[in-house]
Amino acid sequence: MAYRAPVPEIAFLLEHVVGYDAVAATDRFAEATPDMVQAVLAEAGKLCDEVMAPLNRAGDLRGAVLENGVVRTSPGFAEGYRAIAEGGWVAVAAPPEHGGMGLPMAVATAINDMMSGACLALQLNPLLTQGQIDALDHHASDDLKALYLPKLISGAWSGTMNLTEPQAGSDVGALSTRAEPRGDGTYAITGQKIYISWGDADFVENVCHLVLARLPDGAPGTKGISLFLVPKYLPDAAGNPGIANDLKVLSLEHKMGLHGSPTCVMSFEGATGWLVGAPHDGMRAMFTMMNNARLGVGAEGIGVAEAAYQHALAYAQERRQGRTTEGTIIGHADVRRMLARMRAEIHAARSIALACGVALDMARATGAADWAARAAFLTPIAKAFGTETGSAVAETGVQVFGGMGFIEESGAAQFYRDVRVTAIYEGTNGIQAMDLVGRKLMDHGEAAGRLLDEIEACAEDARASLPDLAEAVWQAAETLRETTDTLLRLPVADRYGVAVPYLRATARVLGAHFHLRAALADPEGAHGRLARFYITRMLPEHGALLAEVRAGDAPLMALSVADLAV
Repeated sequence: MAYRAPVPEIAFLLEHVVGYDAVAATDRFAEATPDMVQAVLAEAGKLCDEVMAPLNRAGDLRGAVLENGVVRTSPGFAEGYRAIAEGGWVAVAAPPEHGGMGLPMAVATAINDMMSGACLALQLNPLLTQGQIDALDHHASDDLKALYLPKLISGAWSGTMNLTEPQAGSDVGALSTRAEPRGDGTYAITGQKIYISWGDADFVENVCHLVLARLPDGAPGTKGISLFLVPKYLPDAAGNPGIANDLKVLSLEHKMGLHGSPTCVMSFEGATGWLVGAPHDGMRAMFTMMNNARLGVGAEGIGVAEAAYQHALAYAQERRQGRTTEGTIIGHADVRRMLARMRAEIHAARSIALACGVALDMARATGAADWAARAAFLTPIAKAFGTETGSAVAETGVQVFGGMGFIEESGAAQFYRDVRVTAIYEGTNGIQAMDLVGRKLMDHGEAAGRLLDEIEACAEDARASLPDLAEAVWQAAETLRETTDTLLRLPVADRYGVAVPYLRATARVLGAHFHLRAALADPEGAHGRLARFYITRMLPEHGALLAEVRAGDAPLMALSVADLAV
């Protein structure tokens, strides 16, 4: 399965579509000029193409295993990880004072996108470490930062997050893991966690777990949860891995995909841990890592979509069946339709994710509340739409292959098997949608309104050169605005039944906006033609989705459990 990192496409989006120039114009990111970013992306692309992509199939065929309590990773993963760490790619956006590159989140998102397309199973490891770095940087004590951040940033140590328990999935407040203070500044952590991605690895010196647990005086629910840093090996006086901590991997989950990424059941048996942040404030600290990971997981979906698309496109250009002017199946209208839809959807999802990264960067660089609100509004959309795009494009890729897509040797099925879990990671996409219509509209729709103002202003500017496309985008934005106003008049609990179609409709309109911007920059080229396809054939879907929103949740909630029973 040949993969080529889409460096030129990402560079085009940063320059012409998502407003990266504003990031480069800030004092904080002044050194991250477009030329420098182009060079960074080119080097990352080379790593993806030459080192990571060849590991993707091997990781699927010979996944990680647990031998005598030790996780043994897939062939070549150790060498691949060393290349990632030695190149500084774990620390792309990490603080320079601890050894990180300090690059913008928009650039880190682009790199995560490319690395995910090359080998998602391996990319998950540094992504989790990046999230832990962010959480420690914002919430840990200076002593913990000084000890752990340089090791995590260098890639010598890796990081995980431990939230889920057998009896407490998305309901984190139901967790039962305990933390007992020892009186010396450490805590004894006892409990079991499940679904822990990269809970162990044989190519790092230490694995550092961020664990949610409850102190003896912790209140029930999420308000009584604290966060602890629990390393696999306890650092000695020199800061090097010392004796083994009282934790272990009980088993590895048997998964439909991502076989190269060990998903562990972890047991903490009085393990030594250190408090991160204030007591009973663990969810706030963990959400720093989770919000980082939500954008990262959205990028993972986009990256796999790109790889699946490239794989399907190559097959369609080679497979001869029936008579077409091109001589291969790419000449058949339905195959052309599938490929066009895949390509257009990737463009929309990637633009949304990069725009979210830009908003995060501008918020950090300027401290402006409007930018922070935009980043918060875009995050659940970037995560949900990015991962749904990954699943949809990978599924369509199987269809392009026809019967061969169902045969494992063709490689098309792996993309779908691998990417499907991303729609579940970091809060299912339904939870993302509930977050969007709940917390993210608590400002009475101001962040959404400012974004819609920008979309309509862009459409107004485009009327002179692309009048039909501009009118369609403007009308779609206005319909979304009116539906948002309707939603805001409902109690939050009554919004949840229509949250998913609202998020999807918002993504459709955002996608059209970014396609329109691309067409303005390249009106006679591929971007212009792709924009016309998206806006005329895919944007109209927003109307049906918003009609579903306006219908409300009454038709849904009127169905009883008995009505749904077989």
